[in-house]
Amino acid sequence: MNNNPQDKKFKEWLDILQQESWQLELIISGFAIYGLFMIIEPIELAGLEAQNERNIYLGFLTQGLLISWYIITINLIAHVILRGLWIGAIGLRYVSADIEYDILKYSPKFTKHLIKKVGSFDNYVATLEKYCSVIFSITFLLVFYLIGLLAILLILALLGLLIAKDETPDWVRYGIAIPVIVFILLGGILTFIDFITQGWLKKKKWTTSFYYPVYWVFKYLTFSFLYRPMVYNFLDNKFGRRLSLILIPLIVLISILAATRFSTSNYLDKDMQSSSFAASTKNYDDLISLNNSLADRASIPSKVIQTSFLNVFVVYGRSIEDDVFFFNKELEPEEDKRGIYSAVFSEGTVTFAERGKRIQEYMHEVEDMYILSVDSIPFKPNFVVTKNFQNQLGFETFVDIRSVRDGKHILKVERKDHDKDSIYMRTIIKIPFWYYPENK
Repeated sequence: MNNNPQDKKFKEWLDILQQESWQLELIISGFAIYGLFMIIEPIELAGLEAQNERNIYLGFLTQGLLISWYIITINLIAHVILRGLWIGAIGLRYVSADIEYDILKYSPKFTKHLIKKVGSFDNYVATLEKYCSVIFSITFLLVFYLIGLLAILLILALLGLLIAKDETPDWVRYGIAIPVIVFILLGGILTFIDFITQGWLKKKKWTTSFYYPVYWVFKYLTFSFLYRPMVYNFLDNKFGRRLSLILIPLIVLISILAATRFSTSNYLDKDMQSSSFAASTKNYDDLISLNNSLADRASIPSKVIQTSFLNVFVVYGRSIEDDVFFFNKELEPEEDKRGIYSAVFSEGTVTFAERGKRIQEYMHEVEDMYILSVDSIPFKPNFVVTKNFQNQLGFETFVDIRSVRDGKHILKVERKDHDKDSIYMRTIIKIPFWYYPENK
């Protein structure tokens, strides 16, 4: 078939597809909803992992995926419900045709009101069809809006990291990074104003001179060149313009509703972190496995310990390595290679023996930074690098607790920290447990 938009047969084919598209919409929505509920847990786990590791790249990706998941899921469920209502209306129309207000024999006042407000049944079917088609289209348009926003935030974050690095030359910091940040912030404000006013900055001649360069740059930064035809197709009719006006308030309302919680106590919270008086499910391996979550800073096997030793896993974080470099300058590399890298272009300039020696020094420094204590009894850890069953990187050690009495105890994990030139021990976490040995 000729794909020329001016061809008559092509236009007739599009008209047929337009009328029959509801079948494809339902099929895609059904499969999409099923797939969305299958992937939500991996996305949430990846988000927790990014938060624990302070991985800015994975963090932006998972946040984008998570918000997109909510947008697509809510819209597609609404679409399926409305499309089901539309199919029911079509079936009812086949049986009962249009609404016969005379047969209802209502009073003239109610009959006049219903004719004006309810109208014909065909109008009702047409309205349902219009909303169903628009919801399906606008779902993916909202995701594109989100991708554009996250792209801008990611660029700003990367530029911020570039400015924060000590090795960044001043000419790059003040001559490139800061001016680009200012341009993106001002351009973002102008783009947002143009968005909520439905193109007001494009309508005035006096605004065109300064807004057109911003528009040209931002269409690539936000990837809007991929979906602009859909946006303008929404805005060229009255219904689309009305719908666009309620998008921002609707998104704000959904965000407020999503953040709404119910509390049963002024002091107690089901998400309280572990302490001497609270036990979080994120600090016990058996509960972490049951809830399919990630360990929070440190974990032990269970609330009840029956063995003569306590297995302790301390989650690795970027700040640990920063402190290692602070306390041992010799371990700090000339080039910090943390972050995204390619195995193809990485250079293997260090021999296996040298690398082993450096890792040994690194681990010695980590062990020197930590103190584990059960109640008031301190233990110096003997760490090994490993991953827990949730694939989190960290340090593992075993503490001898044979001399500990039965009952409740508190494991305290402390780490050497610094504030400018002062050095002190900082409590990372307190985890309560109960010791009841099997053979006693």
